Amino acid sequence: MDDGYRNTNQVSDDYRYQDGNYDTPNDGYYRGGDEPAQEEDAQSDVTEGHDEDDEVYEGEYQGIPHPDDIKEKQKKRAPAMDDEYRDRADLMAERMEDEEQLAHQYENIIEECGHGRFQWTLFFVLGLALMADGVEVFVVGFVLPSAEKDMCLSSSNKGMLGLIVYLGMMVGAVLLGGLADKLGRKQCLIISLAINAAFAFLSSFVQGYGFFLFCRLISGLGIGGTLPIVFAYFSEFLSREKRGEHLSWLCMFWMIGGIYASAMAWSIIPHYGWGFSMGTKYHFHSWRVFVLVCALPCIASLVALKFMPESPRFLLEIGKHDEAWMILKQVHDTNMRAKGEPERVFTVSYIKTPKQVDEFIEIQSSTGTWYQRWLVRITTTLKQVWDNVLYCLTAQYRMNTLMLAVVWFTMALSYYGLIVWFPDMIRYFQDEAYESRVKIFDEEEVSHFTFNFTLENQIHRNGEYRNDKFIGMKFKEVRFEDSLFEDCYFEDVRSSETFFENCTIISTVFYNTDLYEHKFINCRLINSTFMKEKEGCHIDFEEDNDFLIYLVSFLGSLSVLPGNIISALLMDKIGRIKMIGGSMLISAVCCFFLFFGNSESAMIGWQCLFCGASIAAWNALDVITVELYPTDKRATAFGILNGLCKFGAILGNSIFSSFVGITKVVPILLASSALVGGGLLALRLPETREQVLM
Repeated sequence: MDDGYRNTNQVSDDYRYQDGNYDTPNDGYYRGGDEPAQEEDAQSDVTEGHDEDDEVYEGEYQGIPHPDDIKEKQKKRAPAMDDEYRDRADLMAERMEDEEQLAHQYENIIEECGHGRFQWTLFFVLGLALMADGVEVFVVGFVLPSAEKDMCLSSSNKGMLGLIVYLGMMVGAVLLGGLADKLGRKQCLIISLAINAAFAFLSSFVQGYGFFLFCRLISGLGIGGTLPIVFAYFSEFLSREKRGEHLSWLCMFWMIGGIYASAMAWSIIPHYGWGFSMGTKYHFHSWRVFVLVCALPCIASLVALKFMPESPRFLLEIGKHDEAWMILKQVHDTNMRAKGEPERVFTVSYIKTPKQVDEFIEIQSSTGTWYQRWLVRITTTLKQVWDNVLYCLTAQYRMNTLMLAVVWFTMALSYYGLIVWFPDMIRYFQDEAYESRVKIFDEEEVSHFTFNFTLENQIHRNGEYRNDKFIGMKFKEVRFEDSLFEDCYFEDVRSSETFFENCTIISTVFYNTDLYEHKFINCRLINSTFMKEKEGCHIDFEEDNDFLIYLVSFLGSLSVLPGNIISALLMDKIGRIKMIGGSMLISAVCCFFLFFGNSESAMIGWQCLFCGASIAAWNALDVITVELYPTDKRATAFGILNGLCKFGAILGNSIFSSFVGITKVVPILLASSALVGGGLLALRLPETREQVLM
């Protein structure tokens, strides 16, 4: 008989699950449990069939063994009750037993598939999604100085714009994270990225503040779902030995997102000419180009994700055995070909699938109207998501969930609060230095003079200006106090932080200026005329934009690189718990050194040190959150905790920014005490580096 034909009538019991443990053969290959297993060379990279002599040959598809087929003979020997007559508790107990067996079996399968080209490809695809999340955090902060002038934003509007993204991310993390446990990792990640890309793109074109705020809210909602889904998705393709390290490497893309946003802002926003105008109402300034460019990582990840498969672990959880088997075989074959071992065969023929106990409602197309059918499907899915949320608070997971919630919250309160506080303090130091250089002019008298140059950082008191002309000039940080303007002429004047207090203005003409009514405080205007006032707010990038904010964000993002590398290399050696506790306590110590930050350079240095020390805690939190929860609750739990993290970010931003210029004691003590409390509590969490992914 030809060598290409092989006999498959042998039955192998080399691999069995007994008392919670698996006995494996010594040949290095994994085989299914009680099912028939073929010899090592009895399978190939393609599925198999039979010829007329009932012998196996390569190339034809004969189907994948399904657990239902394998259990058929066992069911004939022992009577079994129908599931509909069994108690739900019994079904859940059986499902829990199945899940435990599946967890150990799946770990062995992933080890057989190896770690190679497939995981690295998925690593970069999901990394782009995580990069988009990092970019989203920085976008509003970078465009705010320009957008506030372009849209004439008040202080309250600026504050709302800064917080609205976190609000959207908070809702998106909980909602989309929960849906990922019901609809699938890949599908929900595509939805999440598509929402973010669409509304980020739209926000760059809208002119009104309200619509821009709405677009950034929905954009944040979309990107909020990426973090819980990305980590749940990637972890389910990693073996136990690789999981901590490679999830930590994945976290580096958040840092890359911050560097990308800082570099693009620095390169694009200052170039005022990089835009266009349509009439006097529609302006597309360079900061809008920056918003467009920031959507590119999200779009790239969205396109690449179309070529990646769904998580096989999720598919097994919902009973889709054949699809999961095909994906795992794809992973195995891709890695083996990349290693130069295409002859290595995927030896798994049967994978355990948990007992399905969820109640799914399928509505016939003839039942009700289309929106009634969709309404039932949506409400059913949301109810299942809500049940998952409540499950995370059941006795089995309640303590871990509450402790993780406190750690996530304290970490976010401190980190995001200080990240906003650092630039505000640097700007405060700049303003103090600027005010110290102010020039004061008392009782000056100027008549028949033409001002056609810039006046900056000056105070004019008790002056008299008669028959003077102010033409084509700029006022920047200028105050006129108790002064007299008589028979003067202002034309084409632009001003920034300029005010007239207790002044008398007689027979003066203001033509095409932005000296609006609110800039005249307790002034007497006698026979004065305002003609053709400038409309809208006007941007002067050359003078008004603070470039230091880009540098600070760039250095802050870059400073986490050493911490990322150290955490990735040590995550599986010292464990998640020690990593979280140690990183948070070291970060708390760094906070106390902020008392010595009395200059711009000192604040930048302490910011870099704090960010570098705290990143290890963030990475370990991501890893342990993934590992503490089972597959059908993993993204939901991560979403809840990440949503709480964004709530902490909102509080941190609001609280810390309110103390800028008042005191440093409260922000420093609040941040350090929160980090110490969260770090000590984290030490009570269970260590997960040795456990399989349930």
